[in-house]
Amino acid sequence: MSRIITFGEIMLRLAPEGYGRIVQSNKFNATFAGAEANVAVSLANFGEDVSFVSKIPENSVGQACVNSLRQYGVNILDIVRDGERLGLFYLEKGASQRSSVVIYDRKYSAIQLATREDFDWDRIFNDAQWFHFTGITPALSDELAEICEIACKIAKSKGIKISCDLNYRNKLWSKEKAKAVMTRLCEYVDVCIANEEDAYDVFGITDASSDVGAGKLDVEGYKGVAKQLYQKFNFSHIAFTLRTSISANDNKWSGMIYDGNDYYFSDEYMIHIVDRVGGGDSFCAALIYSFINGFDMQKAVDFAAAASCLKHTVEGDYNLITVDEVLRLVNGDITGRVKR
Repeated sequence: MSRIITFGEIMLRLAPEGYGRIVQSNKFNATFAGAEANVAVSLANFGEDVSFVSKIPENSVGQACVNSLRQYGVNILDIVRDGERLGLFYLEKGASQRSSVVIYDRKYSAIQLATREDFDWDRIFNDAQWFHFTGITPALSDELAEICEIACKIAKSKGIKISCDLNYRNKLWSKEKAKAVMTRLCEYVDVCIANEEDAYDVFGITDASSDVGAGKLDVEGYKGVAKQLYQKFNFSHIAFTLRTSISANDNKWSGMIYDGNDYYFSDEYMIHIVDRVGGGDSFCAALIYSFINGFDMQKAVDFAAAASCLKHTVEGDYNLITVDEVLRLVNGDITGRVKR
């Protein structure tokens, strides 16, 4: 069995060509995407043995989805093939001061209607070392919140490390519901990953010196947020992605890890964005890769920030970047010159 397990929903992503708006488009590029699936593809692309667990309909759309995962080396043997539809979402890329927009069409998807009987976690976790899920999955239904807790309990009983990206989505559930459910689930989590808004949206923890909407980010202030999260849940590690949005096209990007004693910050990258969706997932994947391969904390945050920086240059949600490419950026190759 795979040594890394991810669990969640994968959807069909439909996006107008270039920077077209949905209302003006009669052509849409179709790819597949989902937070935990994105993590699985990134890890497989790094050469890791990773399995994605989900529920996908037994039809041609579902098969195309499974094929996209298999193409990049993800183990799909623990995907349940049942249900009537694959969820989908529309992505309209932002430009300059116009924000990107996501419209979900995922109600009654196969995974949203999953039951706890669908997943044999004792078998799925056989020989596994790491389990990853996000706050998106328990937001899909009360049953999935219970399934996530069952998975966490079994993983914990087997000594498997658990990571969770808080990934708050206000189109899926309220802040009150997210706080109640994620407070319960985070009791099992070893490594918590968040961005500059998640800690506030889910747990009401904030840093008064930052103003995300105005593009103001006080990196030092996030030390206090990390410490509050650490004290609340006793995580082994907390990692933040730190994004300063100059416009929809240009962002500053970096990462931070806190281990309860010390804070580790990566270099900050100025990114001209090709596709930002999946940036946080690529950070999670690179962080898991770093932990499972024994990187020290500084190398881990450097690797994760660089990998997710490069993801912003790749079309689609999947991060199709190699370990060597990440390490070149970590080691200072930032000019983007042609490699011959």
